This record gives sequence, structure tokens and C-alpha cells, in this order.
Amino acid sequence: MQPELLVHLIEPAQWRAALDDGAVRPPSLESVGFVHLSTPEQVHLPAERLFPGRRDLVLLVVDPARLTDPVRMEPGVPADAGSLLFPHLYGPLPVTAVTAVVAYRPPTAPRLPAPDDVLGRTLAYYASVPVRRAVGVGDVPGGVAVLDPDFAHSRDNNRLVLTEPVDAATIEAAAEEVGGNAGWPHLAAALLWPDAAEVAAELGRRGWATEELLLMARPAGPVAGGDRAEVVPQQAVHEFWTSSWRRSLAGLGPQLDQAVAQLVGREHLNDRVVDVRDVVVRENGRVVASGQLRIDGATAAVDSVLTDPAARGRGYADAVLARSLDLAAEAGCDLVVLEAAADDWPREWYGRRGFETVGSSWAVDRPA
Repeated sequence: MQPELLVHLIEPAQWRAALDDGAVRPPSLESVGFVHLSTPEQVHLPAERLFPGRRDLVLLVVDPARLTDPVRMEPGVPADAGSLLFPHLYGPLPVTAVTAVVAYRPPTAPRLPAPDDVLGRTLAYYASVPVRRAVGVGDVPGGVAVLDPDFAHSRDNNRLVLTEPVDAATIEAAAEEVGGNAGWPHLAAALLWPDAAEVAAELGRRGWATEELLLMARPAGPVAGGDRAEVVPQQAVHEFWTSSWRRSLAGLGPQLDQAVAQLVGREHLNDRVVDVRDVVVRENGRVVASGQLRIDGATAAVDSVLTDPAARGRGYADAVLARSLDLAAEAGCDLVVLEAAADDWPREWYGRRGFETVGSSWAVDRPA
């Protein structure tokens, strides 16, 4: 009987190359005619055989129903038990059949969402991308710490990413230890498990700033109105981002210039691990609205839809979002996700455009 879920172990750089190519084509496809897949219960065997001791790999979660080439259950290598059969895909692995990308850090067992588990896929995306783009990753209770000293002012790049329940005192202690050793100017964590509100509230009582982020999703699909927006090289958006961040951080003081430069400069890191499309609207050649689409197999994420205050009310954000949804559909994605602050108006704006709340996460931080 065909397994409901298959996985493929791969290096992050190879997955990023596959996103450009449209398919995973490992050397085995040419040498023996198939791509090695595994069931979730088997994947430790090829991991130990091919990547002993490695903890910087990712698991591609594959929906067998999206494969067009045959999958045959066949023996692995002679060292495996005689009755153990592995799924072999007799053709390239389309990136559109990959419904989630999950960090593989044994002995921690990865959470592998089913293809129809929208919340699970959304959480997997937001937990995986920070790990893949990090310069350093370390284990902490409930998850990992991600670090990038070149962008110390970016909480997204220097924080705890927690996917398993852990109490407030443990989070605080872990953040203080990691942040102290790394010289973080802030302590930050993402609480990426269901029902984390109580822990966030306790951190609030301990002096942390807390923000609930609604996880919203909708099916990918072409929509009208995207023709006014265009895809541009990321450098073309830097001036617009710089102005936006300077407005947001106006009270930061003497560190403003350094912080803004880092927050703009960090963005290229995303394109190292996912397929990034920067979408803008221009007026008289100047960018006045932008957004970013990040494609990760069959899942795409919308991020940072912004409009210059002087250009609001002209439908530019709608154009950016519409073009992003078009691009996701063209890439073969079936799911588009985003984060929206629970206490701010954009959540309602996205709701009117087909996004539904599927869960929430919490961002917490305080000065070091």
C-alpha cells in the first residue's frame, strides 16, 4: 500500500537549486534511474549512511498524490533488513510535490505535517526558514537558537525558535544564556506551538513585550489586479525599505543608521534558502509600494506588504498582493501563508482578500 507521506533528505543548498530548476534531480536519477525516498520511519537509515553526524540537513515532505512518475517499493542496500522496502521515484522529484520543508536535527524527531494540514504546513515554514538561513544554530529546550552576528539588530535572525511547549522561566533562562554569550542587544523568541498564549502572558508579566501573530492562509490562485505591479531586483527596493524602517525606528537614537542598514541588508539571506520575488508598484519610476513572495515548494509566504504613506488609498497594496498570488499560482503552489499582528488592521484587510486565520504564534522580546 502506498504510504500517505514520503520524505527526501537533502542539503539546503541543493533544495534551493531545485527551486530554480523546478525539480530535485540527485545523481542517483542518472546512475540508477530513480530518486531515493523514505517513509518517515526509515529516514534515519539513509541519514546515518550518507550524512553521518550531520544536523544541517532538511527533510522534504512529499505528497505521493502529486507525483506523476511511478513510485516503487524496492529493497535498499544489503545492510538493511531483508524485508525493508524503500520508495523509489522513477523520475525527478517536482518541487510542487513538496508540501513542507523541515529541519532535520537528530536525535530530535521532526514534525512532518500532512499535505492537507494547513496549520502544520504554516508552522513548519515559519520554523524552518530561520534555521536554514542562520549562520549558527544551537539546541535549547523546546527548539533551537538561531544566530547571525552580522545582523545583530534583527530579532528574526537572532532569537529562539521554539516548536515544543516550554515554560516561561526556561525560555527566559535560555535566552539570557544564548543572548549573553552572543552579545545580543535584545532577547527574543518565537513561540511556534499551538496554545502558547499562557506562556506568552507569563513572559509579559516578567517584563517581556509580547505580540500575537495570526497565521493566515488561503489557496493559491490567479486573481485580478496584479498587472500594475512588477517583479524587480531586490536592490531596487532598498531605498523604499530604508525610508520605511527609518520611520518605524525614529526613536532608536544613535543606533538608527546601523540598525536600518542591517534590517535592509539581511533580506538577501532569504533568497539563499527560498525562491524570493520582490514585487513593487512605482510612481514616476520611484517605488511606492512593495511586498515579498517567498516560494518554498508547494507553499508560498507573503511578507512585508507596505505602501508609502503619501501613496495610500490608490490600491497599490492590492496590486502587490494580487501579483504575488499570481506568482505563487504560476510556481505551482497550492497554499499561500502570512503572519498578521492580531491587534492591528492588516489582519482584516487580508481577511477580505481570502486569507483565513488558521492559528497563531507569539513573538516575545525584551532588552538584554
